[in-house]
Amino acid sequence: MEKKKALEAIQEMPENFDLEVLIERLIFIEKVEKGLEQVNEGKVISHEELKNLAQKW
Repeated sequence: MEKKKALEAIQEMPENFDLEVLIERLIFIEKVEKGLEQVNEGKVISHEELKNLAQKW
């Protein structure tokens, strides 16, 4: 995560907040960014492929 993104998240928080809320938000942002990166790299499977995998369970 870029420092800029973390600072933006802090700026969006109210004047008083729980540290846990900020940590959860930062983790969420990081996971979304990682997911978008995976999409851009083509590391995805189709809905149909997922259904087929789930049926094998």
